[in-house]
Amino acid sequence: MTLFLSVASTALVISFLSYVTLILVPFIKRTPEEPGDPDRYDWHFFVPCRDEEAVVEATIDRLRSRFPDAHVWVIDDDSDDATASIVESRATRDDMVHLVRRVRPDARTGKGPALNSAYRVFRDWLPSSADMDRTIVCVIDADGELAENALAQAAGNTVFGDPQVGAAQVTVRMKNRNDTKAADGTPLPRLSRFLVRMQDLEFRTIIAAMQTLRGQTRTVGLGGNGQFTRLATLDAIDREKGQPWHGSLLEDYELGVHVLLAGYEIRHIHDTYVEQEGLVDLRRFLTQRTRWAQGNIQCSRYLRDILRSPHFGPGGAIESAYYLLLPFLQLLGFVTWVLLGIAIISGIAGYPGGPGLWLADNWWLVGVYLVVGVAPFGVWGPVYRKFCEPDASWAQAIGWGLGSWIYSFYTWASSTRAFARVAMNRSGWAKTRRNGEHHRAPRLAETRTRRGRHTAFGSSPNATPGRGAHSAHPHGQTRILPAHSATTGEKTHA
Repeated sequence: MTLFLSVASTALVISFLSYVTLILVPFIKRTPEEPGDPDRYDWHFFVPCRDEEAVVEATIDRLRSRFPDAHVWVIDDDSDDATASIVESRATRDDMVHLVRRVRPDARTGKGPALNSAYRVFRDWLPSSADMDRTIVCVIDADGELAENALAQAAGNTVFGDPQVGAAQVTVRMKNRNDTKAADGTPLPRLSRFLVRMQDLEFRTIIAAMQTLRGQTRTVGLGGNGQFTRLATLDAIDREKGQPWHGSLLEDYELGVHVLLAGYEIRHIHDTYVEQEGLVDLRRFLTQRTRWAQGNIQCSRYLRDILRSPHFGPGGAIESAYYLLLPFLQLLGFVTWVLLGIAIISGIAGYPGGPGLWLADNWWLVGVYLVVGVAPFGVWGPVYRKFCEPDASWAQAIGWGLGSWIYSFYTWASSTRAFARVAMNRSGWAKTRRNGEHHRAPRLAETRTRRGRHTAFGSSPNATPGRGAHSAHPHGQTRILPAHSATTGEKTHA
């Protein structure tokens, strides 16, 4: 048993060290990309919203100010707060702002169905003379802050200037990475500040480095915030699969898989970014990461299609397989390391001379663990300092590196919980509240109780069906278009 555990742990360590090396080297050697002319394209922002009255108006203002020629499509997923009325009021005064309204029981079935509803309304609104290859859809979170140079970088010759590119993803930053106080003015606990900093390090170095390797294997993945897709690509997936977005809890990565299977390429744009709010609460953070891990497990069903596809080379197939199997490897690693730890502790307890003599005889194991267990995470602290926080001290960089190692243990909890949810056939999720929403929770709960509505994704089919009367529409939706708003009751399926 001990021999098996030793072999399994060694294999996992070797594969992990190899992967870290493969993503680190090209990331460090990466060179900036030249921007292009955004005026060559028509830009449309899709902003999915559910109970986002606290942030939606500022997000619209920001998008309209930074990108005045772009349309903003806000998808209200039957919010219980004033989200829809805020957007509708804005749409009456601004022809570039549009409201897509979803109503229960067909609303609150996930982000993918919400985006599909917006896609249907958008395609109906778009004139037939529109150039689908030069029409770009960008998905932004309700609190997302897209950098002013984002459209210029997306218009570059290596991104949408290349006709083979069907989609692109920008780097993500945490906008509250330097915050010391919460939204209500109270000091943030050290654990909360640590969580936000580690999320920022993770997205700007580790995930960005993964995307650099994927750029070489032509398997770049899409995220849910700062995701750009050519309309012609969405149309191609719609024709082939019946809808662009599908039913996975990781609908962003799933869309990327469909883009690649359709024969298009995806680029990661390192030289611009979108900022979002890092979670400060450990429970909400683990809930979010469990959802991502479960989405990964769901997407593993595409592994056979990837291995058979002529659009994936050997390197791309290996990289995609590694990523899709990551939750399985994390669970295997958790079980292996726990059993190995138990075996080591048992050996120490029974060692002649006691634990002190065991440590004296096996001190070199500590050094081995630091090299193979801590260093692969610790290296990202100095990398983060060099590329993201150059004014930080080396002490901070080393601290961030050690923090990255500690932070990585969340995967043991998230992958285990994800497999437990899969085993129990549970796939519904409530919206993860933003950091500033805790004080609004009692009022929203009262509103939901009064209306008798379900609030989790995948709500009950017996929920109240909607507001008012609407006219029928050929796509199975209902629509009204005063002030550039549309109400949909479209049922979409995975």
